[in-house]
Amino acid sequence: MSDRRVVFLDVDGTITTYENVIPASARRAIGQARSRGHKVLMCTGRSKAENPPELWSVGFDGMIGGNGSYVEVEGEVVMHQVLTAGQCRRIVDWCHARSHEFYLETNDGLFVSERFREASGPVLRAYARSRGTEAPEGAETELHGSVYGGELYRDDVNKVSFILSDYQDYLDAREAFADMRVGTWGGRGEKALFADVGLADVDKARAVRMAAEHLGVRISDTIAMGDAKVDIPMLEACGVGVAMGSGGEEIRAMADYVTTDVDKDGLCHAFRHLGLIGDPFLEN
Repeated sequence: MSDRRVVFLDVDGTITTYENVIPASARRAIGQARSRGHKVLMCTGRSKAENPPELWSVGFDGMIGGNGSYVEVEGEVVMHQVLTAGQCRRIVDWCHARSHEFYLETNDGLFVSERFREASGPVLRAYARSRGTEAPEGAETELHGSVYGGELYRDDVNKVSFILSDYQDYLDAREAFADMRVGTWGGRGEKALFADVGLADVDKARAVRMAAEHLGVRISDTIAMGDAKVDIPMLEACGVGVAMGSGGEEIRAMADYVTTDVDKDGLCHAFRHLGLIGDPFLEN
C-alpha cells in the first residue's frame, strides 16, 4: 500500500453540517492531510455552483459533482456528462404539468422554477430537522447559486431536483423517466423530500475510479467518507469506506469504519484513525 492516499469526501453531513457549517476540526484535518501529500476531493450530489466560497476556501484537489456526472482533478475537467436538451425539456415539462417546483443543477448556477423560492423554504427547513439540526423560522434557506428567472430549457444540466408532495411522485417519475436514473434525497423511503433525475449511467463509484486513475493511484489506496445511501457505491468502490456516525443504518452497516457525527469532529477523528494526520489538537 502506498503512503499516498486519495480521499473522497461527501459534503453534506460529512464536511459540513446540514446548516452548512464547516467544523474547524474538519478544515484543519483536510489541510494537514494535504500538507502530508494526500489528495482530498469532494464527492457530492451538489453541482459546482452550489458550493459557497467558504467551502472552496478549505482547499481541495478536485471535485466530483452531480453524484458522479462531473469529475475535476487539480483544475482539469476529466469528465462531464450532462442531460441532453431533449431530456431536460421532458423533465421540465413533466414538472410543470404536475406543478412540481424544481431546480436545474448546472456548474454555472442552479436554475430554479417559477415558485421554487416560496415552496422550498419549509422543505429545506424540514431537511435540516431530518438530519438533527434546526434552521430557525425566517432563517435563510436559499440554495447557494440559485438563479431566478433563467432559461429552463437547457443543454448544460447535470441533473434536476424537484420537491415531492408525496412518495407517489417519485414512483411516477421512475415510470416517466425509465431511461434515466431517478433517486430521492432529504429523507428516507416514503419520508423523502426531494427526487432527482439524472443520467442512467452516472454514479459516484464510476467517478471515483476515473479520478483515481487520472491521479495514477491504485483503488486500494483510496478512502471514501459519507453519510447517506447514495454514498454507498463510492464506499464500496474505494479501498476503505468510512461512514459518519449520523449516517443511515445501511451505510453504517457496510462501512469499514464508523466515525462520530460531523459536528462531533467526525471527519477529524476518521483522518486520525486512518493515519492521514497526526494528533490534530497538538500539531500546527
